[in-house]
Amino acid sequence: MTFVAQMRLGSLEILSVLAAFVLFAGRVRVHPPEDCGGIGPVRIELEVRRGAQVRSVEGLCPMMVGRSNQADLILSDPEVSRRHARFECEKDVVYIADLQSSNGTFLNGERISESIEVLPGDVIDVGTTRLTFVRAARAPWPA
Repeated sequence: MTFVAQMRLGSLEILSVLAAFVLFAGRVRVHPPEDCGGIGPVRIELEVRRGAQVRSVEGLCPMMVGRSNQADLILSDPEVSRRHARFECEKDVVYIADLQSSNGTFLNGERISESIEVLPGDVIDVGTTRLTFVRAARAPWPA
């Protein structure tokens, strides 16, 4: 077998292993924003921390986060845009999307550029405010 043939076989083996990893690695967390929303009320619970202040917030998806009075979760943080981010839901899965904010939205320390799934325990940073995603369920909360 020639060197070129061996390289092709090696490349195919690597590609097949990568394809298997993608298939079995679990659900893809990135979600196209145009597919989000609209299948019924999903209630979410967040822990909101700014400095030493901590509060629990509950609301329904979709939930806009920002400084504006029109936001569902109003944050009086000068680093937060008027319309900063939005929690969206589809089929009981919750996503966070940045709304082209000035300072960005960060999920577990990584800046997001598209709608991405959030899981319980995930940390979302908007400005100097930290949101911890606690849970989501169909409204009302299960007993």
